[in-house]
Amino acid sequence: MIIIREANIEDIPQIQIVRNSVKENTLSDPGLVTDKDCEEFMFERGKGWVAETKGKIVGFSIVDIKENNIWALFLHPDFERQGIGRKLHDIMLNWYFEQTRETIWLGTSPHTRAETFYRKSGWNEIGTHGKGEIKFEMTYHHWKK
Repeated sequence: MIIIREANIEDIPQIQIVRNSVKENTLSDPGLVTDKDCEEFMFERGKGWVAETKGKIVGFSIVDIKENNIWALFLHPDFERQGIGRKLHDIMLNWYFEQTRETIWLGTSPHTRAETFYRKSGWNEIGTHGKGEIKFEMTYHHWKK
């Protein structure tokens, strides 16, 4: 059984394992996202959630309310296509839009399952971001429909 709950500081090592297990949107250097970065985004800039089964974290999402951005949404490859990403996505956006009505954005690599996921979830492509990522946004009114 999968449990979705708010992330805590003790979850960061397992969050890093999940982040570095993905097959798409991989980090060129795992050291680019530090434990301190995770802590800052989860507790100072926003909030995070984890998907857990049998004491093991298999997915997580983190939203940055300061920059109105989805900072992370990742699943361990062994747990894809089970609806876990959808649950993490929805709880994160519901919380975000309870805090603010500001439009939220994210970037993801083109031609990935993540791109397809966000399109199916109602995100609107608005251009590019960073190193060739697709930039998507979601408005409060579109999310609440």
